[in-house]
Amino acid sequence: MTKTPAGHSEADPASRPRRVTASDVAKQAGVSRSAVSRAFDPNAYLDRHKREIILKTAVKLGYRPNALAASLQGMRSNLVGVIIGDMTNQYDAEFAAMLLSRLNAANKWPLLVGGSMPVTEEAIMAVLGYPLDAMIVRGGSLDAHLFDDCAKLNIPLIFSGRIVDAPFADCVCCRNAEGTAQAVDLLLRSGHKGLGYIGGPGTWSSDRERLSGVTSTLAQNGLSLVGQVQSDFSYEGGAQAAASLLADDRVDGLICANDAMALGALSYVRNHTSKTVPDDVAIVGFDDVSLASWPDFNLTTVRNPLGTMIDEVLRLLEARLADPMRLSETVMINPILKERGTH
Repeated sequence: MTKTPAGHSEADPASRPRRVTASDVAKQAGVSRSAVSRAFDPNAYLDRHKREIILKTAVKLGYRPNALAASLQGMRSNLVGVIIGDMTNQYDAEFAAMLLSRLNAANKWPLLVGGSMPVTEEAIMAVLGYPLDAMIVRGGSLDAHLFDDCAKLNIPLIFSGRIVDAPFADCVCCRNAEGTAQAVDLLLRSGHKGLGYIGGPGTWSSDRERLSGVTSTLAQNGLSLVGQVQSDFSYEGGAQAAASLLADDRVDGLICANDAMALGALSYVRNHTSKTVPDDVAIVGFDDVSLASWPDFNLTTVRNPLGTMIDEVLRLLEARLADPMRLSETVMINPILKERGTH
């Protein structure tokens, strides 16, 4: 064990450097403790010269205000919880990357919980122990009974990809049924009428909406699905579902509830059948993740506009923080059909 002065070991907490406090800054600058707090609050009144002295002293000592302590004094912590259940889903991973970057640019500090489905209640309750300004929830990552816990703590909720009817909760969602309706129209115009549907978990509202867009549009044209398989939104699940659906020779088109499954289906057709895409089998995805436009895939898909989605999430966040009692708002985003090489 390494020896340290005064007989302390390096494992001894008493030997560790102490974090510089506001009291240290106040003593060095010759001001009150409250003056230090006001110096770091741009909305608080403080003599300009005194503020400059305090800030220079803070830099010299290596002091930064404690966001958690500031929140106990009624100030915003700028901490935002972000719940994203399935980071293996590329759309959700791209959503998380852009959202975290945009939050940081707005001087807000995300606490990210996710990476697997389902997100455990213990993990969410642990995050709720912090003085969050708000919580952003992606898709179906939060059980409904936890809404009450957030409400009791006065933590606003912003939902992306899911419509929730809860007080003081705001939502941003794509018009899913409209997107898959466009995809069906495209395939019908291209001469593909024997359509199969590869869906995600049937309990997800986004999948139910995308399926309804397919079935209603087919019905309007006097048709119905030749086959349907509910999968798990994964590449592997898409390949397995394609194998099942294409066992029926009537299937000449696949509508997939997300791009990962569409890419899995595309891989299965190319590597395990003698069929060609799009002549024998057309494939359409949903989301327009970055991989979809790569030349090796060139996937026809329905864009779930990521930038617009995050713009609206952040707008709703700022509006809710400015007026916590404002009525709940739901924003519906229009999908965009991206025609490429698989139809």
